[in-house]
Amino acid sequence: MKRFFKKVAVAAAVATAISASPVLAQDTIKYATPMDFTAVYTFLTDEYSQGQQDYVTLINENGGIDGIPVEISVSDTGNQPQRGIEAYNRAKNDGAILMDFLSTPVARAMVNRVLEDKIPMITALHGRGDASDGETFPYVFPIMATYWSQAANLISFMHEEEGGLEGKKVAHVFIDSPFGREPIPVLNKLAEKIGFELKTFPYASPGNEQSSTWSEVRRYRPDFVIIWGAGGAQAVSVRDGIRNGIKPEQIHSVVWLAEADMESVGVDVAKGVRKFQTTESGADAPVIQRIIKEVIEPGKGAGDKKNVGRTYYNIGVATMAISLEAARLAVEEFGSPLDGEKLAKGFEMIKDFDADGLIPPVTISSKDHQGGGAGRVAEWDGEKWAPISDWSAPYSDIVWEEIRAEAAAFKESNE
Repeated sequence: MKRFFKKVAVAAAVATAISASPVLAQDTIKYATPMDFTAVYTFLTDEYSQGQQDYVTLINENGGIDGIPVEISVSDTGNQPQRGIEAYNRAKNDGAILMDFLSTPVARAMVNRVLEDKIPMITALHGRGDASDGETFPYVFPIMATYWSQAANLISFMHEEEGGLEGKKVAHVFIDSPFGREPIPVLNKLAEKIGFELKTFPYASPGNEQSSTWSEVRRYRPDFVIIWGAGGAQAVSVRDGIRNGIKPEQIHSVVWLAEADMESVGVDVAKGVRKFQTTESGADAPVIQRIIKEVIEPGKGAGDKKNVGRTYYNIGVATMAISLEAARLAVEEFGSPLDGEKLAKGFEMIKDFDADGLIPPVTISSKDHQGGGAGRVAEWDGEKWAPISDWSAPYSDIVWEEIRAEAAAFKESNE
């Protein structure tokens, strides 16, 4: 779906409330979300953006941030860094103080620019994992578990479930790209630490054809399999894995596995598949219930109401909830109008924020922009993703070894 700077309207109630004050009437908190709606990330962007926009509407319906309305602009970059740069320049000139590109190529291209301009950029579940090092990347905020943290969490779950992984075989089946290869260093360190055997199995992008890879996996006879892809490739991995004798409960996925993928495989066929989870599933979380009551039911939603409570919708809500909590804290501490520097400090004041039960408690500091890196494992029960572990951030020492090493390399290359 093509978009060009769609702006979420400030709620009438907020406009009325601030109309008596000329200063506040001109004071709007502007966030920009130039994303890929038409190329690579189409499997999630509509749903994710809808969650973000609906949360902004919820906040505006309840008075904005200390009476200040929030405006979010949405545009399409097509996953092209040059278009991302152009969108960034427009948004910056329009007064935006936060960026979310939801595209690793675009976000990586913008790192030096946002650091120079002192405009916060959130990179939840994409971008540079080493941006978790807030001292090296003071204006880049991953705000959720990096891929390194996700890999550690999945291995920790297997280790506990099995009563130890020593001597066991773990297969890492991944799309042959930097994203697919990213967790391998951490997996290698965990294999050495715990004593399991790790073997990697790449497949060519975009991942529509994986049969030869899974034939090799079958011959390896792993005890557990980690699948590391995105979009349609993940459904292919699950389907081919099961066809090759891998039990669903042996399959563990990076965060990119959603309801649509299970529907593609067959909701009963996929029963038992596990994945890393960074938010609650479904519509039971109090904040999702509020969105339904105050935004969706009155007809103010940004998209199809069937998406509410689905995986990527909830992640969108969560990222915007964290980002607006940063704004709230910044206004409370520094007053308005906000700028990028104040907002960055607001992020670094977030402590034990769980978005009303939607996410594990997030604490962001000047050193840790990942927010703790917690997550859990959920299992497809035939109808929904059901959690089968508690929120945790295991092996953080190994994760931070990787973060610091990569951050140091970035710093050295930019000196």
